[in-house]
Amino acid sequence: MKRRLFLASTVVAALAVLSVSSCRKDPLKDMTAEESRIYVTNYDNNVDFKSYHTFSIVDSVAVLSNSKDPKKESTDYDKALIAAVKKGMQNKGFTLVDKSAKPELAINLSRIDNTFSSIYYNPGYWSGGLGYWDTGYWGYPGYGYFWPSYYTVYSRERSVAIDMVDLKNKQDNKLTAIWNAMFRGTGVWNTENVDSMTQAVFDQSPYLKH
Repeated sequence: MKRRLFLASTVVAALAVLSVSSCRKDPLKDMTAEESRIYVTNYDNNVDFKSYHTFSIVDSVAVLSNSKDPKKESTDYDKALIAAVKKGMQNKGFTLVDKSAKPELAINLSRIDNTFSSIYYNPGYWSGGLGYWDTGYWGYPGYGYFWPSYYTVYSRERSVAIDMVDLKNKQDNKLTAIWNAMFRGTGVWNTENVDSMTQAVFDQSPYLKH
């Protein structure tokens, strides 16, 4: 499993300047909202993404919180996110089909909003529960999702997760996530930022193409 972390080039440059002169302003305190955003992508490096042709995507976005019951929403933001991810997948050469047409890949979308520090983010929670993207949505009731846990989210930081699930290769009643992306930082729930954030995670995933 590989993980990639993208930081805006301006942040990297600012850190380099800081190392040269400690008399200047702290660049981490003077970042713009755009510079604060981080894009994390993970993928299974044993997967040949060119072997997949079709995908389907959820029709709403799961909203997950430790202070409220999970739910699914279709706000203007959610619609923009769905449209942007569809476009990103199609630009990578994959064909969008209805979930009833037995797609080879499933795309789950979630917004995460927790209010205490050091929260362990484990995509395995999709094995069931109201408001979660359970496997029954994709026509595989009784199955579980599998992907090792790898995220820690700090102090009420809102984030967005995109998970790609392999529907073609099912083993031991499990559906395996083979690619994941997360937006973190200031403004990740702002509709006007959706296109640029989505483009960023697809740009840093050159292996993801048909």
